[in-house]
Amino acid sequence: MMIYIWAVAIIVALVLYARQMHSKFLKAGVNHLPVVPFLGNTARIILKRDNVINRLTELYQTYPDDTIVGFYEMMNPLLIIKDADLLRKITVKDFEYFVNRRGLGEDLQDPLFGRNLLLLKGEEWKAMRSTLSPAFTSSKIRLMVPLMVEVGDHMIKSLIRKIEESAENYIDIECKDMATRYSNDVIASCAFGLRVDSLDEDNQFYESCRKITTFNFKRILKLLVFRSFPKLMKTLKINLFPNSLSEFFKKLVLRTMKQREEQHIIRNDMIQLLMEAKKGTLSHDSKDTKVDAGFATVEESAVGRKKVYKDWTDVELAAQAVLFLFAGFETISTVLAFALYELALNTDVQERLFQEIKENDSKNENSETSIDYDTIQRMKYLDMTVSEVLRLWPPAPVVDRLCGKDYVMGKPNSKATQDYIIRKGEALQIPIWAFHRDPRYFPDPEKFDPERFSEENKHKIQPFSYMPFGLGPRNCIGSRFALCEIKVVLYQLLRHIEVSPCEKTPIPGKLRPDSFQMRLQGGHWVRMRVRQ
Repeated sequence: MMIYIWAVAIIVALVLYARQMHSKFLKAGVNHLPVVPFLGNTARIILKRDNVINRLTELYQTYPDDTIVGFYEMMNPLLIIKDADLLRKITVKDFEYFVNRRGLGEDLQDPLFGRNLLLLKGEEWKAMRSTLSPAFTSSKIRLMVPLMVEVGDHMIKSLIRKIEESAENYIDIECKDMATRYSNDVIASCAFGLRVDSLDEDNQFYESCRKITTFNFKRILKLLVFRSFPKLMKTLKINLFPNSLSEFFKKLVLRTMKQREEQHIIRNDMIQLLMEAKKGTLSHDSKDTKVDAGFATVEESAVGRKKVYKDWTDVELAAQAVLFLFAGFETISTVLAFALYELALNTDVQERLFQEIKENDSKNENSETSIDYDTIQRMKYLDMTVSEVLRLWPPAPVVDRLCGKDYVMGKPNSKATQDYIIRKGEALQIPIWAFHRDPRYFPDPEKFDPERFSEENKHKIQPFSYMPFGLGPRNCIGSRFALCEIKVVLYQLLRHIEVSPCEKTPIPGKLRPDSFQMRLQGGHWVRMRVRQ
């Protein structure tokens, strides 16, 4: 009998504890959706009934006039920002209050994954940002374009061969898989100095990259536990990624660096830039400030341009190469897959883009070698198209910030009687996806319309409402590289290949509810033909 009494008492105590934890926003007058004890607003996500993008968008749209709303990630209260002016204050004006990202509660045990630019905090982050910033300038990326073109050429030849071998003179292809393999080979070449062929066959590098970037149900649960119970995970010495993956990439980077040092090998890739960073010889080019890399490009702040020298270990520098892989592998493949999907559905946009490519080729005697950095930057409609893909399908749909000291957010809504104060150690999230599909900022937001970014219209876009690469000093350091790569591959593809819908193409496109990554329900299927 006593056992049942104790069991009931424990259950009641836990329920009361959960209710107390989930009452923070209610007491402060911050609106939020109904919660499930212990699971908060993530119950449907954990049960794979919905994805976090849809849940945050539902919350965003439920309270259209609020400036901030609340979201419970299990037991963790997260503040969701809904106002562009407030975003400007948080990410730029009062950046020193929100320097850090949430990370994983405590730094990961593995330095290769836990000591990268994404997770570093405070002065260490500032020092690493300053160290790496020159590696992502236009002058450095310009030298990597031939490496991108080489991978793209191989992909085109592979696609044309498969089309010609088919009985119908076309192929229906799941372009997210194709895009993932392409981005893998670009990362292998531009970051690690490797030549791999993932388009026609699997290899250890591709399989290792896929394992790192795939966030399945088990890994997402582990991530949530990291954030809810960081001390427990640290005590148990549990890592987010297998040790075998850490060892593979650490050996790969360090072995390559050692080989180049001993054999005096110089190659225009990330390994070379990291070696220069270690020596303190990596610096900004004054001409980079004059280069227009596209509408979506984010500018480097004073933090990144400040000259800081710090003696980084080889493993810490190797961690940045792995971050470059982690970000580029998934981001580029996602943007490319959605770009091909939209071009297949919007044939008028595809045709206009093809005509721009033809016009550029006609200006060059040898069109097969006409793709370089300057060419890509001159392609106005290509930039408009990519900018619109990034609006409708932002590859990083949510970003976060950690509050470093108490900050007054203002009144959350018109009914609130007092300002909301976010406390030191609490977190907020910026729902980029929801902002990009808010009709206040983008009329007819579900329509794919590159004209939003034309010379006549782009000035109408409200500052701090469009942020595919984040905002403020902690924005994406690789925006120039990402934009350049996606433009190069689209140029190469559309020059030779025509894309159109097929029977498997999902129309309209909706995100898979059971996926923790951006995937279309039904897959990113398109039909490809060789242009006549």
